[in-house]
Amino acid sequence: EDVDLPSRRVLITGATGLLGRAVFKEFNENNWNAVGCGYRRAQPRFEQINLLDSIAVHDIIHDFQPHVIVHCAAERRPDVVESQPDAASQLNVAASANLAKEAAGIGAFLIYISTDYVFDGTSPPYKETDVPNPLNLYGKTKLEGEKAVLENNEETAVLRIPVLYGEVERLEESAVTIMFDKVQFSNKSANMDHWQQRFPTNVKDVAAVCRQLAEKRMLDPSIKGTFHWSGNEQMTKYEMACAIADAFNLPSSHLRPITDSPVVGALRPKNAQLDCSKLEMLGIGQRTPFRAGIRESLWPFLVDKRWRQTVFH
Repeated sequence: EDVDLPSRRVLITGATGLLGRAVFKEFNENNWNAVGCGYRRAQPRFEQINLLDSIAVHDIIHDFQPHVIVHCAAERRPDVVESQPDAASQLNVAASANLAKEAAGIGAFLIYISTDYVFDGTSPPYKETDVPNPLNLYGKTKLEGEKAVLENNEETAVLRIPVLYGEVERLEESAVTIMFDKVQFSNKSANMDHWQQRFPTNVKDVAAVCRQLAEKRMLDPSIKGTFHWSGNEQMTKYEMACAIADAFNLPSSHLRPITDSPVVGALRPKNAQLDCSKLEMLGIGQRTPFRAGIRESLWPFLVDKRWRQTVFH
């Protein structure tokens, strides 16, 4: 039977974050009744919910009765997870398990956002069926979260994605956009990692995948289990920084490629490329070319405003 459009309800956790904002916007602009919840930055657009408060979580889910829940909230900074393991585990594992239980209770389809960091990066590209082996605590907590949601609700979809960028509120919101200052201030040389192979992915594209998955699921209950989505341009941080410079006609000669494996912080996989063919075969997916996406994301942070005219005309 036809699903009546605006009566489709979606609840988005972490709706104040980089990915959550894009997911909220994507559903909202495509005839879904979307409610976003956040915690620290919630007011006034979003519901303020502490995901560790199981009563508050139960209440919003039972009041709103969403058909779909997209769980974007997470502690996703690997170095923060290492320094605050208990808090990270509470959010990434315990809160996710509870959400899955609540979703199962009302028959809602849960999309749990996971990461390419569940893999050790030694034999890419990785299919959904490949055995995870996370190198750092962040990857471990997200993998535990995957297991917890699937144990509590077998109707869940796990969506693994790599490093994200998009329209940021602050440059440090994304590991990609944070490089813009180093790119722009070309009077001092900047060391850039040229070891780890990444696949920068636009949050708009991930949001489109979440919506497409949700809409397919409303027509086909077999849509569940684990899925991968990723941009398809392979770049180190050094190469991303050079592409950013290129996108804005800025010099890049001050950027220095560092080809050694990093010694500080949480361990990172060398190349955790995700094989996305499972979603592609379902006709699901969207990819924004990196230069176009990064230009759109970063131009508000351009220091030398004269460049804006030349970049866009």
